[in-house]
Amino acid sequence: MSGALSHIRVLDLSRVLAGPWCGQILGDLGAEVIKIERPGTGDDTRHWGPPYLKDQQGESTSEAAYYLSANRNKESLTLDFTQPEGQRIIRELVMQCDVLLENFKVGGLAAYGLDYESLKAINPGLIYCSITGFGSDGPYAQRAGYDFMIQGLGGLMSLTGRSDAEEGAGPVKVGVALTDILTGLYATVGVLAALNRREQSGVGQHVELALLDVQVACLANQAMNYLTTGVAPKRMGNAHPNIVPYQDFPTADGDIILTIGNDGQFRKFADVAGCPEWADDPRFASNKARVANRAELIPMIRQVTVFRTTAEWVAVLERAGVPCGPINDVAQVFADPHVQARGLRVEMPHPLAGSVPQVASPIRLSESPVDYRKAPPLLGEHSEALLQRLLGLAPAQVASLRQAGVI
Repeated sequence: MSGALSHIRVLDLSRVLAGPWCGQILGDLGAEVIKIERPGTGDDTRHWGPPYLKDQQGESTSEAAYYLSANRNKESLTLDFTQPEGQRIIRELVMQCDVLLENFKVGGLAAYGLDYESLKAINPGLIYCSITGFGSDGPYAQRAGYDFMIQGLGGLMSLTGRSDAEEGAGPVKVGVALTDILTGLYATVGVLAALNRREQSGVGQHVELALLDVQVACLANQAMNYLTTGVAPKRMGNAHPNIVPYQDFPTADGDIILTIGNDGQFRKFADVAGCPEWADDPRFASNKARVANRAELIPMIRQVTVFRTTAEWVAVLERAGVPCGPINDVAQVFADPHVQARGLRVEMPHPLAGSVPQVASPIRLSESPVDYRKAPPLLGEHSEALLQRLLGLAPAQVASLRQAGVI
C-alpha cells in the first residue's frame, strides 16, 4: 500500500528540530522528502553529540543521536545556495516540488531569491512553510528564537517547577524541546491544510509558524485560567490547578501518579485507600471542594500511600478503575510491555551501523499506514542520485558541481 502522501514531494531546507520534525512526519506519511544541507557540515544537530550512533564494533559513528531523532524517510542533498549555481538548482527543484520547508531568519532567503514571492512566481502551486522564532512582523521579528528561550518567554517555565513555598523552587524547562516539537506538529497541520486547499483551488500558499505563537497557544487551560480571572497561574510542581488529587504521591518504594478526574473515581480511591469517609466529607466530596481544600487533603493522602509499593498501588487501583501510573525513566519506558506491544521502537537498516533504532510514529492509518523506508541519511548520501534523477545531470556535471563546492 502506498503512503497517504506518496504523491507529494517536499524540499526541506530546515535544520535543527521544528522544521525537520515536520519533514519527518510528512516522510512517514509517504512523502518524498529531500533534505538540503550545507556541504561539509550539514544540519547543526549532526554535531550535537555525544551520544553518537555506534557501529557493529561498538565504536561511535559520525551520526549524532539528536540528528537521528528527526530525519528518517529523507534523502540528503548537500548544496551551497549562497552560490548562484546552487540557487539555480534550488529553483529547478522547486518546480518539481509540492512543499518547501524553511526555518531561516525572517527575510534570510530573500537575498538568494528563494523567498516565497520569488518561488511562487515559478511554481504557483507551491506550499511554502516558514518557521521562525517570532513570526514575520512585530517588534521581535528579527530575533533568533530557540526552544529554551521560548519556553521562558512564552510562559511555560512560569508553570513548570516546584512552587515558591517548596524547597527547590524555581522555573524549570520541559525535559525535551517541546516548543520545537509542537511547532513541527502545527507546521504539519498547516501544510496538510494548504495541500487540501490546493486540491480545490490549484493554488499554493505561504504557511507561517512562529515558536512563540505556538507556545502561547499551547498554554491551553492555563491561558484561559488567566484570561478569565486576570490572575496569572503559578508553579505548582506536579499538582493540577483545576483537579484534585491529580499529582504524584510517595509510596513505600518510590512514587505513584494519581489522575483522579471525577468524583466517582475519588470515591473508588477512598475505598481502596481504606478511608471511605473522605468521599462523604463535605470538604472533599466534590472536585470543587477538593480544590478549595487541597492543603488539607493532599497530606492525608500522602500518609496513606507510603504504606504500599508503587506496583501494589497500581495493581489495586487499576482493578478498582482509578487512573494511576508509575514514574518511569526512559529505559523503563522502552521495557514496558505495553510500549513493546505497540511497537514503539523500530529498527531500520543503516549503512554505518547495520541498523539504527527509531521511535515509531504514533500515527496509525488503516488504509495508508506509516512506512519506514529510509534511515536518517548520511550527509550528502543522495546528492548524485537526486541530481541525476530529478534534474537529469550527467555524472560529469555532478563532478563539476562538486569540484566547485556547490555540492
